[in-house]
Amino acid sequence: MIRPIPIARAAAALLASTLVSQAASFEKVQDILETRCVECHQTGKTKGNLLMETREGFLKGGDSGAAIEPGNAAKSELLKRLHLPKDDEDAMPPAKSGPPLTEEEQTLIRQWVNEGAPWPDGLTLASRSKNALPRWDAPSDPQLASIEAFPKSVSLETAADFHRVIVIARFKDSATHDITRQSKLTLGDPTLATLTGTTLLPKKDGTTTLKIEYRGLSTEVEVAVKDATKPRPVSFQLDVMPVLTAAGCNTGSCHGSARGQDGFHLSLYGFDPKGDFQRLTTEMAGRRINLAMPEDSLMLTKATGAVPHTGGKLFPKDSASYNTLVEWIRNGAEYDADGIPQPTGISVEPSEMVLKGGDIRVPLTVRATYSDGTDRDVSTLSGFSTSNDNSVTIDKHQGVAASKNRGEAFLLARFHTFTEGSQTIVVPADLPYTRPEVAENNYIDKLVHDKLDKLRIVPSGLCSDEEFIRRAFIDIVGELPSVPEREAFLASNDAKKREVLVDQLLSRKEFTEMWVMKWAELLQIRTFQKGGSQVSYKAALGYYNWLRERIAANMPFNELVRQLLSAEGGTFTNPATNYFQLEEEPLKTSENVAQVFMGTRIQCAQCHNHPFDRWTMEDYYGFAAFFAQVKRKPAEDPRERIVFDGGGEVQHLVTKQNVAPKFLGGPRPEIKNETRREEVAKWLTSTDNPWFARNVANIVWAHFLGTGIVEPVDDVRVSNPPSNPALLDELTKKFVAYNYDFRKLVRDICTSRTYQLASATNETNVTDDRNFSHAAIRRVRAEVLLDCISQVTNTPNKFKGLPLGARAVQIADGNTTNYFLTTFGRASRATACSCEVKMEPNLSQALHLLNGDTTQQRIRNGKIVETYLKDKKSPSEVITNLYLSTLGRAPTDPELTNLLAATKDVTKPEETREVLEDVFWALLNSKEFIFNH
Repeated sequence: MIRPIPIARAAAALLASTLVSQAASFEKVQDILETRCVECHQTGKTKGNLLMETREGFLKGGDSGAAIEPGNAAKSELLKRLHLPKDDEDAMPPAKSGPPLTEEEQTLIRQWVNEGAPWPDGLTLASRSKNALPRWDAPSDPQLASIEAFPKSVSLETAADFHRVIVIARFKDSATHDITRQSKLTLGDPTLATLTGTTLLPKKDGTTTLKIEYRGLSTEVEVAVKDATKPRPVSFQLDVMPVLTAAGCNTGSCHGSARGQDGFHLSLYGFDPKGDFQRLTTEMAGRRINLAMPEDSLMLTKATGAVPHTGGKLFPKDSASYNTLVEWIRNGAEYDADGIPQPTGISVEPSEMVLKGGDIRVPLTVRATYSDGTDRDVSTLSGFSTSNDNSVTIDKHQGVAASKNRGEAFLLARFHTFTEGSQTIVVPADLPYTRPEVAENNYIDKLVHDKLDKLRIVPSGLCSDEEFIRRAFIDIVGELPSVPEREAFLASNDAKKREVLVDQLLSRKEFTEMWVMKWAELLQIRTFQKGGSQVSYKAALGYYNWLRERIAANMPFNELVRQLLSAEGGTFTNPATNYFQLEEEPLKTSENVAQVFMGTRIQCAQCHNHPFDRWTMEDYYGFAAFFAQVKRKPAEDPRERIVFDGGGEVQHLVTKQNVAPKFLGGPRPEIKNETRREEVAKWLTSTDNPWFARNVANIVWAHFLGTGIVEPVDDVRVSNPPSNPALLDELTKKFVAYNYDFRKLVRDICTSRTYQLASATNETNVTDDRNFSHAAIRRVRAEVLLDCISQVTNTPNKFKGLPLGARAVQIADGNTTNYFLTTFGRASRATACSCEVKMEPNLSQALHLLNGDTTQQRIRNGKIVETYLKDKKSPSEVITNLYLSTLGRAPTDPELTNLLAATKDVTKPEETREVLEDVFWALLNSKEFIFNH
């Protein structure tokens, strides 16, 4: 062990070594330290109590004294440890962290120390992956497509402002790498701002550019400085509360729980800042906040681990979070004056990444915008999380993502009441892959293929014509193709015959019936009686017919919804008013509207700000206020009710004050000549609304592909992002451009190559269930399956209020059902949740098909086999016709041979009929019949 040199002597040596040439000589050493050393010697992980991030840490040294003696490499402990055998426990870097440093790397460090260990002023090192790319002056790489800086522009307001710039390299194969530390950054006018590492700090007012260079490529960031000498006091709401949230103090598992933690309670994720302020400053006066000695305040000593803390050490002394809290307490620990600028949103960049290989690290940057037009870098005040830490991990405080195993993750950043995220894909570095040349029928295919390319997934081939016609019939009109329809389609030589078939099916009334059923579920059309509130059968039938008439007439869907939400009058005379009979509680009504028409669940925000989405309590109660004035009264007919708008307000749960109407995620409107419902209906269905068209497009997509781009379709939130955002955006644009005609959207989907893919998988897409690289094998939904069984067995159904032979998809009342429909998961329409429709197979379904009367009894009653035999058809012909009518294909030779063998041992016609009926029964019980594929 060497004798520690005095800190003052070392500091003097380092402070004297700030010349540009010396700083340049440090760059290669910096690469070595950041990729091989800092990971074990950084804030929160100081092995041997040695911190290598800063100049001061290096000089202070650790348990063995100073790490270096500037100007004397031979006496530096660091160099000694670099030369130890790799199996020595004191060797640096340790064996588990990779191979020893090369001779060249050791030489560079030795020279650096002998030169006085130059270190640029203010520079803080950061751990980098061993897979980091080379420096900016390395030879150009032909595979490097572009470099991109975030943010695109920087605005520095007040002396306290700063912005960290990160730089990303994008390769031609879509891979992304962080090159922030490897890039050359040059300020056009260095008198306006200081560039410390990659962080910009204001010096004087003006505008300039930050030029970024990397391996022959360059980009620029515009920099504007305003009020450079104006101080900005620490704000409780804008600075202190975000520190508490980022540190995890107000989560449900800590002080944000219903009962708090260790006698200290905070509101969950800071939904009640005034209450939190009171609890911090007035409870335990002089202890949690010590105005006389700020550093002794309990909220600081516990957070830094100076005194025992159940939550452990949250941040070190002199960190940005610590300094924020200390300054606030020194300034008197005051609450903010009224009218301070409030955050209006955040952005997280980069918004999407493809990380090729393990341990590829990329930092995220978070920028908040404020109501006064300013913005701030709030990366250090944000909390971070990942949806899949098996694929991508993220430092919850620093926001540095690191790749692990192949997969996809959504990285979430939370600041104030806002939550946004970044979509990240991880693929193996050595995966052999070449983008296949696959035909694209329309925009859908291009956007699906672009996503699959990032995932290194090859889509399956096209399904056969036999598979397509069966799939299209079931999905579009809810029935099976007849044998003549199948034969005509297969015989056609028209290259566009699939498009022609889709157009024919879209023009049929059965298409309308399918979508009336779909929306009747979401609008909860059913008979209902609870106290004085009711929907009689006459009212439910009128409501159903109202919906059917508009869908049949191809009314723009936004207009249909606008009429629904603003409806008033009698439940008989204006059936749309029945929507407000099913739920009379304004809070529940607003939740249903948000879930059905915007695809978002806002229920969590009733009691606290949503922990995984953007919704606040203010959003929740403001939206509910639109429905607070819906009133009901009896009509002359006791079965009818009159719906109208009167008085009424919604009170905030915490403040107990009336809340003015506020569009969800939007402004507060000035309501003058319209009712509140008319105002919200107009807003919701306008072309400017970001939620409505997107939600409908996702619902339509999920019907035909089996999975929504956002799944579940009614759980749209920041932490449940779309699997293909670009695809959902484009479908939304098309839907609006089509004037909300979802028939045209259905045509786009069903004529796309993506919809027409085979269900058979290849080695690249066998595990894919979210990116539409192959057709999903889907159980046929209850109503359609019953109709298909009725169709092929020629046995008509009878349902309440409908004539004999009506289809199950035509049932108006959600409470009209039978054992088959209930067993196979038909929605009862009791809630607005899409989860009411059960598509998962289960044992009860299998037993019912095997033993119930739906199959065997219908086979006997329909007399299909008996009729074939009377027409003198041979067993071979009967079996072939049964296959064609149920499965949409002829039996294979082995299938036909095995089945005919069962008929050879019988001599009586009755026995032949029974054997063939057994074949029919087996087909109706087969997975191939019950599933669409």
